[in-house]
Amino acid sequence: MRIPEVRLTLRFRLALVLAWAGMIAMPLAAQNTSAVTLDTSETLFSILAGMNACGYDAELAASDPLRMQVRAEIAKNVKASAAANDASQTLCQFYTDHQASDNGRNLAQYVSLALYTTPPPELSIKGKDTDLPPDASGVAGFLPFLQKFYTEAGLHAIWMTHRAAYAELTQRYHEPVSKMLFDTEVYLKLPSAGYLGHSFTVYLDPLGAPGQTNARNYGADYFVVISPGKETSLKMEQVRHTYLHYLLDPMALKYPDSIKRLDPLLETVKNAPMDASFKSSSSLLATESLIRAIEARTSGSSKAPEAERQQAVQESMEQGYILTQYFYDALLRFEKDNAGFRNAYGVMLASIDVGKEKKTAEQIQFAGQADPEVLRLAQPMQGKLLVTAEQRLSAGDAATAQKLAQEALDAKNEDSGRALFIMAQAATMERDMDGAKKYFEQTLGVSHEPKLVAWSHIYLGRIFDLQEEREAALDHYRAALSTGSAMPEVKAAAERGIQKPYEPPVPAQPQQ
Repeated sequence: MRIPEVRLTLRFRLALVLAWAGMIAMPLAAQNTSAVTLDTSETLFSILAGMNACGYDAELAASDPLRMQVRAEIAKNVKASAAANDASQTLCQFYTDHQASDNGRNLAQYVSLALYTTPPPELSIKGKDTDLPPDASGVAGFLPFLQKFYTEAGLHAIWMTHRAAYAELTQRYHEPVSKMLFDTEVYLKLPSAGYLGHSFTVYLDPLGAPGQTNARNYGADYFVVISPGKETSLKMEQVRHTYLHYLLDPMALKYPDSIKRLDPLLETVKNAPMDASFKSSSSLLATESLIRAIEARTSGSSKAPEAERQQAVQESMEQGYILTQYFYDALLRFEKDNAGFRNAYGVMLASIDVGKEKKTAEQIQFAGQADPEVLRLAQPMQGKLLVTAEQRLSAGDAATAQKLAQEALDAKNEDSGRALFIMAQAATMERDMDGAKKYFEQTLGVSHEPKLVAWSHIYLGRIFDLQEEREAALDHYRAALSTGSAMPEVKAAAERGIQKPYEPPVPAQPQQ
């Protein structure tokens, strides 16, 4: 017997909130878009400009001509002003006293500092000093001197003079970077390759050494800093390597039991030459092995001989990434399947024969040294609370998700907007509509993430519809449409809400 369609009363509609709760909890892994940016930064420019003014000459001859122009303009300003000259002397004294003997480490420590520094003219440390990566903490004292140098030497005016040239850099490299991202996502069959609250940013600045690429992972944020030189090509291999970490690191966190099962393999790599972080974390070891297997499958010409690819795999194994061969073979099967990598990855992990791989690893003659790892995993624990909270939310454990999100809020070292959004979802699952409304509204007050803002408006619109406050609901649907018009799923949900009041689906009734 078919139940006739009826208009729900306020009391009955609110009684169906439990059914609606399952709809309002946005599946984070399914509705994300890639937060990828190719950009420039005045903060990075300021720090690199200060280094150049103090004698940082690494690979100067191979640099983009813009580097010499900026150096000449700074030198002119310093010479013309006694105050700028004094500021330069104190800045350069610090730089000289803290200069690393190796050019790579010298640049790396200041790149790390730049990524933890607020924009000019403030140029101070973001958050607490204790949050700084170890290499940046050693040169944090550079900032007070740079603040004065920035003002006296007219760095902002120089930056503005060359803004068009910096913008041209991003335009020049937009196509090759976009192609790399597209090709990577196509290979992995990832229709939507981002993660809510995660970002991937490539910064371009010609004031550094063009032969060096610096990549960082700070919690949920991934950065690559590149200095284009006279040659037009970027070091795309390093960019792609970091992008693969951006895509794959969060996946490993979704399978803690499968990753934990790999712990016995750590015993076999104690003498491997790779970085110590890979010897103490099954997750890092597995992910790096997988990335190297993907690189072996996709690097170079598609017609590269198999022997050449196997050589790359073997070299990776000898450096300590002992699951590279396993993942390489698994990728051969993956390429022939229609499943996307998000679905295939869990099966790949679960299918690892730990005993077999341990025996294989014990037979490997490790190399004397390993390739330097592109990505520096500074602050590996930052961001973990919210990642775990999202996992628990997906598993239906609202209480734990809310507890972890609250801990992240209290610690003040993770994305507060993301934490509040998780708490709103958890409140919905717990049938606490007042709590959900409060947390969605608080999300709007602190978050700058377009997707979080748009979906918060959508869900607040639905709450107001359920409470028969139509005008308030329409305001939120329109705000969502304004914020998230570029996101098809947001646009569709907002337009539906504008067309008619939201009504949760009536639970199916058994036929009689």
